[in-house]
Amino acid sequence: MRAQAHTLEGLIAGLIVLSSLTFALQAMAVTPLTASTSSQHIENQQRASTTGLLNAAADSGALKRAVLYWDDTERTFHGSNQTGYYVSNSELSRFTFGRMLTNAYDGRGIAFNVYVNYQLADGDVRSKRLVYRGEPSDNAITARKWITLTDGDRLYDVDEQPTGTELNSSSTFYAPDVRSGHLYNVVQVEVVVWRI
Repeated sequence: MRAQAHTLEGLIAGLIVLSSLTFALQAMAVTPLTASTSSQHIENQQRASTTGLLNAAADSGALKRAVLYWDDTERTFHGSNQTGYYVSNSELSRFTFGRMLTNAYDGRGIAFNVYVNYQLADGDVRSKRLVYRGEPSDNAITARKWITLTDGDRLYDVDEQPTGTELNSSSTFYAPDVRSGHLYNVVQVEVVVWRI
């Protein structure tokens, strides 16, 4: 009789454990796309490295030169494809910020897009593609850096040398002069990075 009681007690305990596990698994759906601690850690690392890249590019002047790397005659970025933005590494190798991007991400299974967000006179914000490598995935991160443009800033030629064309005299530059006085516009360089 005592052995039967222990057996019955063991079966009941097993059912309780099995029921608890079943309930827990139904309450928490785990899929391959569920964010894990490791993927969150990777995204945090990508955000930090992209922010660092933007800061380094801004400190060296490469970021502002990229924003002003504009062909006033062709009305597009120097050497960009027919769509007016960069896609390939050979196009990006033409200017310093492009080389910084490819050095940081090429061959590491990471894709990136770069946008220049600027303000219109009515306060609306528009975006100009600088680099476009496709549609970002759900795990994409974004880093941004502000650049102040003044009326006297010059556009840069294909060799990243300042031209004789100042922003306030360019009729084709993508961002308009929306500020009175010496200030031209404040643009935001936005880099979107994701694993492929």
